Amino acid sequence: MNTQNLSAPSAYFLAEVSNDQETHTLSIVVDNEPGVLARVIGLFSGRGYNIDSLTVSETEHEKHLSRITIVTTGTPMIIEQIRHQLDRLVPVHKVTDLTVQAKISSQDKPLERELALVKVAGTGEKRLEALRLGEAFRATVIDATTEHFVFEITGRTNKVEQFISIMKPLGLIEVSRTGVAAVQRGPEGI
Repeated sequence: MNTQNLSAPSAYFLAEVSNDQETHTLSIVVDNEPGVLARVIGLFSGRGYNIDSLTVSETEHEKHLSRITIVTTGTPMIIEQIRHQLDRLVPVHKVTDLTVQAKISSQDKPLERELALVKVAGTGEKRLEALRLGEAFRATVIDATTEHFVFEITGRTNKVEQFISIMKPLGLIEVSRTGVAAVQRGPEGI
């Protein structure tokens, strides 16, 4: 952690600057109308920010509101800058940093889940091993033939990634992932 000393004598305080990369989950409530997602994504791409995961869905049909969940990585200063810039977009109603909210509530992370469909081909011992591992990870077989099967797995991103990496040597063919869906813990909503 660096401390920048603003030229003395100054009325400004010493600013703590961290160069450590952090991953944050942002929840953004927006109007459900054409072009809103493009504007939010444009903010990220125009400033060179990366999106690790993105999910969008209408959550309140009567009010025509959608919720965008974005997982992004950056320094604390960059994350705060992203949040403030998102707050200023016209169709945005509310921006909540679920990672910060979890820390305020003395939690490690917000409740996050991801869904993946994992297609695996194999016969014989590799097929049996893949099925055993699928059971251990609580993955459900949702389609099967004599040559392949498709698992549905839900959980934290690291669980999904671990399952995928274990399936690679057993005949992994294809993966489709939803991205992270997240909510803050506790009785309050965003």
